[in-house]
Formats: sequence, structure tokens, C-alpha cells
Amino acid sequence: MILLTVHDLKELMFQYTEPLIRLAYGYVKDIQMAEDIVQEVFIKFYHQNNYEERGELKAYLMQMTVNKSKDYLKSWAYRKVLLQNTLFPTAGKHSVDEFVKKDEKSIIGDAILELPLRQREVLLYFYFNEMTISEIARFLSIPESTVKTRISRGRELLKNKLKGIEWEALLNE
Repeated sequence: MILLTVHDLKELMFQYTEPLIRLAYGYVKDIQMAEDIVQEVFIKFYHQNNYEERGELKAYLMQMTVNKSKDYLKSWAYRKVLLQNTLFPTAGKHSVDEFVKKDEKSIIGDAILELPLRQREVLLYFYFNEMTISEIARFLSIPESTVKTRISRGRELLKNKLKGIEWEALLNE
């Protein structure tokens, strides 16, 4: 059993906040909500007082973030926001960035976020969290072959979504 001090929590937050926000954002597609979810994860982690170090702490925090994100996606608050965005779309939601490279990365990011959850989550873990196929399989409790299939299908769906786009900056990278 680990007893955390405020200093320990600050260190954990400094180390893991950014990857956890990216993970939560991959699920909820809203940066403010992703930040709220990660904040709730750290608060819960600090107050639970029953964490036994049996594995990697990062994996434990990631699992807490995934669970909290999935809970949010099932919640009435999420469905209400979804309904409001459908009925009252906000103008200029995606502002055009002055740098072409950032714009192209944004196009790719948006395309990934439009993928079905199963393909989206493995692509996010694989490319953005730099997890191996075996790590993803253990984390999601699915066979490695399923992870490979989901990555393959996700790439194919992404390729179809991005077909016909003229790449300027990323093509030369």
C-alpha cells in the first residue's frame, strides 16, 4: 500500500497529466472535459488510499482515465452536449491555423477522432502513446491478433477518410 504526500501527487501530475489528457481526449473529443476527467482521476487516486503497487503506475492511471472517460460517454451530460451541438452548431469551431503543417496534423487528428471507438483507441495507444501491440493487448485485455486487426482496419478507414487531400507540409517530412 502506498501513502501519497502532496509532493508525490504533484510529481505524478507533472509526469502523467499530458499523456492522460491526450488519452481522455481520444475518447471524449473535448479538451475541457478531458482535462476535467484527468483532474478527477488524480483526485480519486489521491483519496483512495488503497493503491497497491502491483504493476506500473502509469498503466493504472491510464486505466482509471479510460474508465472515467467511458463513464462520461455513457452519462446524460455527454448526451446533452451532443444534442446541443447537433441542434446549435457553433460557427468557427475549427479555426484555420496559419501554419499549413499544423492544419494538416489537425486534419489527421480530426479523421482519427471520427473513427469508431475500437479502431480509434488502438491507433491512439499505438501512435500517440507509443505502446507496443502486446502492451495494448494486455491493457485492453484482448488478444494481440485483435489489436493487429483493429490497427489494420483503423489505418484502412483512415486512408479512405484522407483520400483526395493534397498534402503540402507533411508529405515532405
